Amino acid sequence: MNELGLAIIAAGVLFDLLGCLGMVRFPDVYNRLQAGTKCVTLGVCLILLGTIFMADTNPTRLKAALCMVFILVTSPTAAHALARAARTSGVELWDNSVVDQIERK
Repeated sequence: MNELGLAIIAAGVLFDLLGCLGMVRFPDVYNRLQAGTKCVTLGVCLILLGTIFMADTNPTRLKAALCMVFILVTSPTAAHALARAARTSGVELWDNSVVDQIERK
């Protein structure tokens, strides 16, 4: 089980790395939020899943599972709130964006 847990943790670290890279490379706040939310949420959940496989005790497994549920609920909610706040405060899309589904009138 330790090898499987280590492989899952390594995949989680890779997703976290790609999410951080996307946050640096993407052009506007909306794309950066997407990179941060999707990649980092999946990365953290994979790291916690690997912890569940590697843990020796059931309380540790339960805590990791509860943290996964907490991350899966709060991360998309926080990203939505940040994107909505950015949009209502007037942060514009990137100039080369193709579709603006919330056009201002």
